[in-house]
Amino acid sequence: MMSAEEMEALREASGPAFDEAFLRMMIEHHEGAVAMARTERADGSHPPARRMAADIIDSQSSEIERMKDLLGRN
Repeated sequence: MMSAEEMEALREASGPAFDEAFLRMMIEHHEGAVAMARTERADGSHPPARRMAADIIDSQSSEIERMKDLLGRN
């Protein structure tokens, strides 16, 4: 989750600065989701939750790469 300060900075940004801040925050958010999903895959016991975690790893990892491309970091 983003801090209140980060969210306020996003609200105050505009144009390219907003886009960059948004993408950076979303990358961080997605990285957190991927880390949590990896924990579920490793330690979880409920098959539907483990399958969902695998889907999250795939989809959010792909989105991270796309956002990095948009930032010119790949």
